[in-house]
This record gives sequence, structure tokens and C-alpha cells, in this order.
Amino acid sequence: MPISSSVFRITITFVAMLTCLVGCSSGNYVPPVNDREPPPGTRLTTHTVAQGETLYSIAWRYNLGFQALADANGIDSDYAIYPGQRLNLTLPTTAYTPKVSLEATPPTVSPVVPSVTSTPSPAPVVVIDKHSASKERSIKTTPEVVKNVVKSGETKSLEWVWPARGNIIATFSSNGGLNKGIDLHGNLGESVLAAAAGKVVYSGAGLRGYGKLLIVKHSDKLLSAYAHNRRLLVKEGDEVASGQKIAEMGSSGTETVKLHFEIRYDGKPVDPLKYLPRR
Repeated sequence: MPISSSVFRITITFVAMLTCLVGCSSGNYVPPVNDREPPPGTRLTTHTVAQGETLYSIAWRYNLGFQALADANGIDSDYAIYPGQRLNLTLPTTAYTPKVSLEATPPTVSPVVPSVTSTPSPAPVVVIDKHSASKERSIKTTPEVVKNVVKSGETKSLEWVWPARGNIIATFSSNGGLNKGIDLHGNLGESVLAAAAGKVVYSGAGLRGYGKLLIVKHSDKLLSAYAHNRRLLVKEGDEVASGQKIAEMGSSGTETVKLHFEIRYDGKPVDPLKYLPRR
């Protein structure tokens, strides 16, 4: 018996509705996400301060020097900001000029030239044995502590120590790589130590991808950060000593227990292994 056109239309409508219901109830359905990063190649020009943020954490997020960010927005030397404040992120191109200093580069060993008391003569050509030079450098380098001179109002030295005992599981990526520091393996609750003396300028969990994070200021340009902690043991404004326990290792903001450690000079990530002593 031929099917009438009205029965056929009803059947097709029912099948279409059933297909729609099955598709919507599937576990593969992903609701739209509004909280996304800017498209690749797009750089934000302003930032609205949220509750709990500090000038240091905002500068850290955008790879800017905190002093340059403060100057560009007319912020006093106390670096106080408030929720709802709109900050200009477009800084002058001269805000950061890489320079060679003891803060940015590890100490080097210079050859010793003996004094000459006789009549000056043309300098002789000296051939250096690479194996001997390498051996000499290894003898003169102190394995436990590296001291760098820091210019912060007054001259003082920083003694760097490893922030955790675990092995390195990820190294620093230069040239704008994804890893802006190093990752150290560890166990849940293991001690996290301040790598050098300084002042805590951020303590919280407001930076995406860092979990519970501490940022310590060591000088006018030098900062260090300790991410993915389980528990933070110091607060903003606290002075910490080199080697002091400041947190407990965890997996906040990541899938494995580890410490992500960064050092930044004038807002730019640098390789922490150039500061930490040899193991």
C-alpha cells in the first residue's frame, strides 16, 4: 500500500528530532569556552587589575619589567595598585635594554698576566691548553654557592641555592620557547626553598598555568618564581633568607608533582642554571 505524503513527512520529522536528541546527549559535546587566551600574534595593550593581583604578578604575566610597567602608568615606588585599575601594557621600546652585568651573567674566570719590570716589549702569543684551562676553571669555581653582585641602592651579594632537591625533568627554552624556567622532580609536600634572599612580592594562585605561586624580589631587576605548590608558607611583604623553606611542593595547576622555577631579569626569562650552583 503506498505511503501517503503526510505520513512520510511525519516519519522524516520524527527521525530528525531523534537524531538531534542523541547528538546533544553524547558525552563528546563540549560547551563553548569564553575564558581563552588572545589569538596567536595578538598582544594585549591594556590590563584591568583583578582582586589579588599585584604589579609584580601582572608584569610577570606579560613578560614586562615591573619598574617599566610602573613608570608607564605613573605608579609610585610603592607599586600599589587597586582592583578595576586599567594598566597600559604598551611600554617604550627603550624600557628594556639587555646589558652585560653580574646579575645577568654568571661569573667568569680571567687569565692572570704576570707583571713585567723590564723594558716593555711586544706581547708574546700565548697558547692555552683547553684541558688545562677547563681544569683550572673547575678548581676555582665554588660548587655550593654562587655569589652575584646586586645593585639595589646598596651593594650586597646574593647566595644562590637550589630551590628543591629533585632532578631536572625540563630545562629552560631559549628564544621564546614554552619553558621559561626549569622543572624539578619531587614528592608531594617536599620542601621548596628560597633560592636567594629577598622579599615576597606575590603569593597566590591568580596566574594561569602556575598553580599556587610565589614570586620573590631579589633586586630592582631580579625576580624568582616557585610554581605548582601544594601550600604556600609565606605571604606578600615577608623577607626570606637564602635556603629558607617557603612552600610545600605539589601539583596545583599541573598534572604531576613538581616545582617549576623561574628567574627573570628586568621582566625577561633567563636560564636559572646560570645562577644556581653546580651540583
